[in-house]
Amino acid sequence: MSVALRHAKLGAGKVNPNPMVGAVIVRDGRIIATGHHDHFGGWHAERAALEAAKAQGVLVQGATMYVTLEPCCHQGKQPPCTQALIDSGISRVVVGSSDPNPLVAGKGIRQLEQAGITVDQGVLRDECDALNEIFMHYIVRHTPFVLLKYAMTMDGRIATAAGRSRWITGEASRRRVHEDRNRFAAIMVGVGTVLADDPMLTCRIENGHDPLRIVCDGTLRTPLDSALVRSARETPTIIATCSHDEEQAKPYRDAGCEVLTIDADDTGHVNLQTLIHTLGERGIDSVMIEGGATLAWSALHARIVNKIDAYIAPKLFGGATAPSPIGGPGVEDPADGYRIVDLTVQTIGDDVLLEGGVDYVHRNR
Repeated sequence: MSVALRHAKLGAGKVNPNPMVGAVIVRDGRIIATGHHDHFGGWHAERAALEAAKAQGVLVQGATMYVTLEPCCHQGKQPPCTQALIDSGISRVVVGSSDPNPLVAGKGIRQLEQAGITVDQGVLRDECDALNEIFMHYIVRHTPFVLLKYAMTMDGRIATAAGRSRWITGEASRRRVHEDRNRFAAIMVGVGTVLADDPMLTCRIENGHDPLRIVCDGTLRTPLDSALVRSARETPTIIATCSHDEEQAKPYRDAGCEVLTIDADDTGHVNLQTLIHTLGERGIDSVMIEGGATLAWSALHARIVNKIDAYIAPKLFGGATAPSPIGGPGVEDPADGYRIVDLTVQTIGDDVLLEGGVDYVHRNR
């Protein structure tokens, strides 16, 4: 199953909104074929492994298949994997995660068992579930899985008092961020970040996937000569705004941006609940929020954040006016703070990554 997980990760950034899935065929304790879901619309992992065995002239009758996610049993862009397994003569299937898709959700396993195939479930379940946290969320809720990421110093600063932020964290942390950009469907920033940093928001991994870029810009202040606007024809870019001024929007559209008008929330900013549902309806399964402090607070306040990645560098900036990662009015009482659950801590190079989910249910007293 560990090998199947490694193969599954090869689909990162290419299979959305489908899950990443890997499959391994084993006979007499020896791997005879492997496969993974390589791109959206392509073969599923099970069929890819069966085809790999066929290409090598290896018989799979009576063999065992290890697969990271329950085989599908419905017709989508590909035929059901359960039928392919039944027809192949595979005698045993070992499954990591159950599929929460209502079209599958246990039905795939039942079909295999009814055909006489032995099924074992839950092998490396936690690892397999974690691999597809985006898919698990999106297939049930139909809204993107949202990750709020920020990097800060040990005294909680995301830039110096002079506004300089490159670089807070080390190369290893920055590499991981680009790996996340590769696997997320979209990346979102506020207009303040565009004005301060003029970012490109692309993935700098070789053969990586550039996410859809989204700027929350309520009044269309994004400079027309910004890197995002100038490269919009090469990398899809959405300017989400509250402005209904078509004349104001025209230069952005002419440059290749999509201008998406979203009603304002009670603070006058882009209503993030509306935006996130709109993105979900378009098949965008994941959004990575990467700046800045106002957007971070708005996203928490709108309750759209599912997970937080806080990179902490072993540095101190000081400065009473140096910015922190979360802005907005903040909470008045410590008991009303947003609670982080399932917290993990890991060292990445010289930095520390705190990662956890946001608990909205138990936030208030």
